Amino acid sequence: MACGAAREGKSDTAALELLPSAPRKMNESKTGGSQNPTCVFCRKNDDCPIKYGEKKTNEKWNLTVHYYCLLMSSGIWQRGKEEEGVYGFLIEDIRKEVTRASKLKCCICKKTGASIGCVTPRCKRSYHFPCGLQRECIFQFTGNFASFCWNHRPVQIITSNNYRDSLPCTICLEFIEPIPTYSILRSPCCKNAWFHRDCLQVQAINAGVFFFRCTICNNSDIFQKEMLRMGIHIPEKDASWELEENAYQELLQHYEHCDVRRCRCKEGRDYNVPDSKWEIKRCQCCGSRGTHLACSSLQSWEENWECLECRGILYNSGDFQKAKKHTLPNTNVGITDCLLEESSPKLPRQSPGAQREDLLRQGSKFRRDISTLIIELGFQIKKKAKRLFINKANIWNSALDGFRNQNFNPSYTIEIAYVNENDHFGKEQPGSKQEFLSLLMQQLENSPLFEGSLSKNLSLNSQALKENLYYEAGKMLAISLVHGGPSPGFFSKTLFNCLVYGPESTQPILDDVSDFDVAQIIIRINTAATVADLNSLINEYYNYLELIGCLRLITSLSDKYMLAKDILVYHVIKRVQAPFERW
Repeated sequence: MACGAAREGKSDTAALELLPSAPRKMNESKTGGSQNPTCVFCRKNDDCPIKYGEKKTNEKWNLTVHYYCLLMSSGIWQRGKEEEGVYGFLIEDIRKEVTRASKLKCCICKKTGASIGCVTPRCKRSYHFPCGLQRECIFQFTGNFASFCWNHRPVQIITSNNYRDSLPCTICLEFIEPIPTYSILRSPCCKNAWFHRDCLQVQAINAGVFFFRCTICNNSDIFQKEMLRMGIHIPEKDASWELEENAYQELLQHYEHCDVRRCRCKEGRDYNVPDSKWEIKRCQCCGSRGTHLACSSLQSWEENWECLECRGILYNSGDFQKAKKHTLPNTNVGITDCLLEESSPKLPRQSPGAQREDLLRQGSKFRRDISTLIIELGFQIKKKAKRLFINKANIWNSALDGFRNQNFNPSYTIEIAYVNENDHFGKEQPGSKQEFLSLLMQQLENSPLFEGSLSKNLSLNSQALKENLYYEAGKMLAISLVHGGPSPGFFSKTLFNCLVYGPESTQPILDDVSDFDVAQIIIRINTAATVADLNSLINEYYNYLELIGCLRLITSLSDKYMLAKDILVYHVIKRVQAPFERW
């Protein structure tokens, strides 16, 4: 049936006797060539499928109609099958409707042929479909295909309008006033989603009933029901992009590139040899990242592997423990390598307890505290020594260069040799590992990776993220702990709890906020004496609260504590989520 639910009525075969006795051969098609016939209902020759629906001509009976003009006419029903007549509307029924409409005058253009009437009782307005569009009438392409004039059309009711600024249409991104009108519609499922009517109609035509949904939350049922009520036509067809020939050919191409930070293949990252250690394995979650088996210590192609991005998503979603766990490969790579190096991406990021169980010896099924874990890892250090050449005048950069060297292995004993870059003879002086690690921790404490005066938390530094310095800092910390260096005594209790128990189990405090302006906002919210004062503060900081996602409806004064808590959690934990994951 046309449009999923078209007009139905009783069959009337006797009406066929009204038709000419010797019809020509049926050939139903779009109007083409030099011919440009007019629609028998609206008497316009426009061919605009988005506004008036498809324009069709039945050459057998020399009859042309716009689909929407036919569908919305008040006195006609679909009595035939889809292939009969025009879209299932019988020819004799169309002619009867044209005759009926010829006696009705359009209240807009004052011409006859007004086949569409307002369904509101006692409303006598009739009009052509194009005239109704021009006068902002509503046509509902569902149910009984009702039509409403400009005085009786359905409207969207919003209880309160707190929008002080223009908002973008979520389809074309052009700014609009967030006030529901005929031309501006609001999503029923997302309060901040506003659309141009024309943008919605074009998207509905392209997406069809199977893909037309809210652009923000992806809801289809509630969204489509409201859009149909407000006169958006949603055709019962597949999406236009699904009908393009060879539209998804690029999806048949396999991703063949090694994306790990340190690719060990001498032939390059695109080198791929099946059934060898240089075969490229794709991420089991997204398929858009890859690794050589050898670069990630995978023993066979059957082993699962997740890229860093997908591992972060799994970790944050709380479903991480549901991922399949893997035993440590039987290779010459020690446990310390798996802990400190990126070269084992198949080990998923897990909660602290599960991570300890995987990193300790196979067969260990009970939890151990952090000191025990560090001692166990210390026993893994091999006697083979690896020398680091450190410039005392530039501890941080020389340590970075040494740890990033592809020959560096954290499971080997570390030897320190101090060098002076101004010494042209290249003399080396033996140094103390303890001294080097102590100096390194001091550099780490005073680096821009942390913020705060005494007790420090992670900071958000875009340049450090770009250079992957949070990962390197985490490696330095792990090396210092496992190799007997000093512990980072500058950590705040909140940062320590995030590391040990996970961010989701940690509640920050006001002392963790180093930004004076943010701290003042939290203090003012906590000390609000009345609901009116609290709402006044929310209005004052509206843009900031909206930006960080902490806007909430205030119903009582006690809501201030939850609001302050949300701001704390965002600023101390959620804001630095990316640095924490790299670290």
